[in-house]
Amino acid sequence: MKLPLFSVLLTLLAGSLAAADHAPTKQEQAHFTPQEVLADLMAGNKHYVDNRLTPRDLVTRRHDGVGGQHPKAYVLSCIDSRVPVELVFDQSLGDIFVGRVAGNIENEDQLGSMEYAACVSGVHVILVLGHESCGAVKGAIDHVEMSNLSLLLDKIEPAVEAVKADHHYGHDHGHLDSHDHRFVSLVVEQNVKMTVADIRERSPELVKLEQEGRLCIVGAVYSLQTGKVTLVE
Repeated sequence: MKLPLFSVLLTLLAGSLAAADHAPTKQEQAHFTPQEVLADLMAGNKHYVDNRLTPRDLVTRRHDGVGGQHPKAYVLSCIDSRVPVELVFDQSLGDIFVGRVAGNIENEDQLGSMEYAACVSGVHVILVLGHESCGAVKGAIDHVEMSNLSLLLDKIEPAVEAVKADHHYGHDHGHLDSHDHRFVSLVVEQNVKMTVADIRERSPELVKLEQEGRLCIVGAVYSLQTGKVTLVE
């Protein structure tokens, strides 16, 4: 489903999955739509921004989860300690799957986890969450070299080159490094977009669910300054 349609529906659907003191049941999960789940995540982010997170009984939540789980979304996030995914979306035990890797990039393990979450467990949204001032993005821009980290940063390099080409960076800005905050922000967003595209390209199972209207794959960027999550197209 196209993002503009989601944007129209967010206001209408926000709060339709108002956070309850129990994790989603199998029956509830089955009746969720991608639009409702995305609206719930964005409404939860508004709670977080406004510093009014939903009070929850975590003991009850913990006990409820012993018999199984039926989350409604999968969020692929960076490992950054300033972006606690469950808090950012006002979610709790049993509500969402969270996969984390520096630079919020997809790999075979993350893709397999997403396929499990969507095809087996039944989530309705896969959200790729980047964030401003991402250290992995800065490392890719600065060509940081380290035994294993360099292999990860190489996967962000296409986003760096795409921004240079699209915005004529390098010609107009001379030498580029991570001190150029606008450049970093553009690469963060481009990296999210390319990760979403890569997920679709590499997982026919997820694409099929999306085409059937049972899943939405979407990207977003988190502001460290405000706490707000903004969807990207």
